[in-house]
Amino acid sequence: MQAVLPETHQDVEVTCFHCGQPCDEVWEKDGHSFCCVGCRSVYEILSEHNLCTYYDLEKAPGLQLKNIPDTGEYESLNEAAVRKKFLLFDSAEFARAEFFTPAIHCISCIWLLENLHKLNAGILQSKVHFGRKTVTVDFNPQKIQPAQVAALLASVGYAPVIRLQNPADNTMGNDKTLTLKMVVAGFAFGNVMLFSFPEYLGLSGTAGLARLFSWLNVALSLPVFLYSANDYLRSAWISVRQRQINIDVPIALGLIALFFRSVFDIVTGYGPGYLDSFTGLVFFLLVGRWFQQKTYQNLAFDRDYSSFFPLSVYRREQGMWKPVVIYELNPGDVIRIRNMEIIPADSTVLTGEAYVDYSFVTGESRPVKIEAGNLVYAGGRLIGQPVELRVEKKTSQSHLTSLWNHEIFRKPKESRYRRLIDKAAQRFTWIVLFITLAAGVYWYVYDASRVWLIVTSVLVVACPCALALAVPFTLGNMMRKFGHNGFYLKNADVIERLAAVNMWVFDKTGTITRAKNGELKFVGSLSPSEQQAVRQLCSYSTHPMSVLIATHLPDSGQIPVTGFREIPGKGIEGYVNEERIRIGSAAFTGALAATGQAAGVYVSINDEVRGYFKSEASLRNNLKEAVDRWNSPVALLSGDNDTDRLRMRNLLGEAAPLLFNQSPHDKMQYIEKLQNEGKTVLMIGDGLNDAGALKQADVGVAVTDDAGIFTPSCDGILQGDKLGHLDRFVFMARKAVQLVKAGFVLSFTYNAITLTFAVVGKLTPLVAAILMPISSISVVVFATVSVHYSFNRYFNRTGRA
Repeated sequence: MQAVLPETHQDVEVTCFHCGQPCDEVWEKDGHSFCCVGCRSVYEILSEHNLCTYYDLEKAPGLQLKNIPDTGEYESLNEAAVRKKFLLFDSAEFARAEFFTPAIHCISCIWLLENLHKLNAGILQSKVHFGRKTVTVDFNPQKIQPAQVAALLASVGYAPVIRLQNPADNTMGNDKTLTLKMVVAGFAFGNVMLFSFPEYLGLSGTAGLARLFSWLNVALSLPVFLYSANDYLRSAWISVRQRQINIDVPIALGLIALFFRSVFDIVTGYGPGYLDSFTGLVFFLLVGRWFQQKTYQNLAFDRDYSSFFPLSVYRREQGMWKPVVIYELNPGDVIRIRNMEIIPADSTVLTGEAYVDYSFVTGESRPVKIEAGNLVYAGGRLIGQPVELRVEKKTSQSHLTSLWNHEIFRKPKESRYRRLIDKAAQRFTWIVLFITLAAGVYWYVYDASRVWLIVTSVLVVACPCALALAVPFTLGNMMRKFGHNGFYLKNADVIERLAAVNMWVFDKTGTITRAKNGELKFVGSLSPSEQQAVRQLCSYSTHPMSVLIATHLPDSGQIPVTGFREIPGKGIEGYVNEERIRIGSAAFTGALAATGQAAGVYVSINDEVRGYFKSEASLRNNLKEAVDRWNSPVALLSGDNDTDRLRMRNLLGEAAPLLFNQSPHDKMQYIEKLQNEGKTVLMIGDGLNDAGALKQADVGVAVTDDAGIFTPSCDGILQGDKLGHLDRFVFMARKAVQLVKAGFVLSFTYNAITLTFAVVGKLTPLVAAILMPISSISVVVFATVSVHYSFNRYFNRTGRA
């Protein structure tokens, strides 16, 4: 924007209201002083849109802007070729971009960047990832273009760095910075110890040399204090200015006390100080932070590739369609996507015409028509006839993981243990400060010479980090174990809800029962050409019965299908050879009036019922044993008729409610009724017709035999051959919650013991710094070993879980 002329111009030495830097020249506005036109312009933008709360969260939170950023450099983002590479998603009314903004440094930055929609009506929402220094912006391309979004960020002091690569790669910079700080602290620690040998050995006659070494120790410790320890000091300072106390406050107090007390002793000649303890303390604190960072990264890797549902699609190889896991897809590969399948990577449509539902990405279910030549984005769900796509961009499994965890699909219940950790962490710091004060007063009275070391030890050794690690590592490791055994969860919080389940509700077809190709028979009459037409129509659907029919009938070549449509809970229809074919329930095909209600998948051609496919579907292996071991309430909700009532009664027991002819809405209402009665419900369905019930249930699990199908509203996906282990998964979820509690006890016990030793003067700050990361390591080791041991011991056991 164009800056207005200053209201006044004075030559006064003041600091800038926006960035806090000294003002060579003063530019005033609304009684505030600014160092430059850029800073004043940002203030004017925020003031105009009532966003000056930005300055209330932290004093002078902005960055210096001596020159207004040249927003013209972002114009290339509007070019089609660049836009295609840069945007994560692009459509007529919705687009998403991720910007790397290295200027993000505090809570004020986050607050401002997540309120961009108040600066421009074209911004729909924005989310900051503080650790990666990125901001993801959803916007309406009809109101604002990518270049304008980048310019808007630059105009408020957060100029984005444009890199046409994975923004996550920028996290490598954070890793290098932490490693460099660790190297500086380690180098200083080793040399300070070397220079302190005369003091350690009590050598006499070396007073002059010891004095020189003490000053060298100060010189070595300065970069450790100003650079290596900077993150702790800055975090504590920001916390105090915001009138909040975080865990870095006691650590920062300990560092400041130890450093300045040591410098005072050396300057006054009182003693050699404790700079060996100070540099060692910082070094081991950074080692602990590095360890925590690496363990989280390893957990995230397992989350992406080991624990996540192995989504696969059909890729054309040597003229044949073969299934392949999506992270093996490469640009240029040709894939085939069927109705209701998820598009795994940004691709170009080669053949076919259908619709794509991007609710997975945008949160809004508004199908978009696609045809040959159109670009489609990862995460969209195909609606309609199959299409062939050419992969344009390799997509990571983690991208689909984040889509699966979209806010629109989250359950309202918050993690009970995460709330407990948040409250404990807030109170923990105040408790530590109180203990430190009490210990300081006591030792000042009885032995003042030991006050600084003991106070520092108490401040450093007490840390709730281990407490915070108990939940993610225990549940994360259990989630990984589930994934290795065919049960894939949306996130670790699902385990906590699964542990509280006290009732199961099953769908029937495709869930409890599964038909096999040899067990399928057609009762009626179809000519060879009609059989091929039925087969072709069924190949367009991913429903288990459609797949079974398509596999059962002979393949005589490809026939075009037009007007394909799939109605959940009813059936599919389309035109083949200009004949209207309907396949599905008796009511859907009009068979009720003709033949009465019978079990099967009916076929009508040009409104004439030609017969039905009859399948003696078998029960899932070991399901009867799992229900018996469960020994708690179960129920059945089926969209089919009640011809299978006797077999379901034998499976689920005399007390189980068996409800047939249930629509998707009926199923959802029944789940809600159970919840109102105090039940915690696990719904197990096929993920296609049961989406509403899966979303309504406390835990919704989609059972599938096809690695290409799942629903975003489910919390987990269970391989069909693993349904007989369902009770054991619930039991292991309860075991995981017990292990979380044990981790809490371990963390509290560890802190109590180390605090006791620190208060009575049995720990030096250096030993305290070593023990602090060990507490985190102990919880991580406990979580990993205990989960592994418990799973191997209990999961495959027999008897009631």
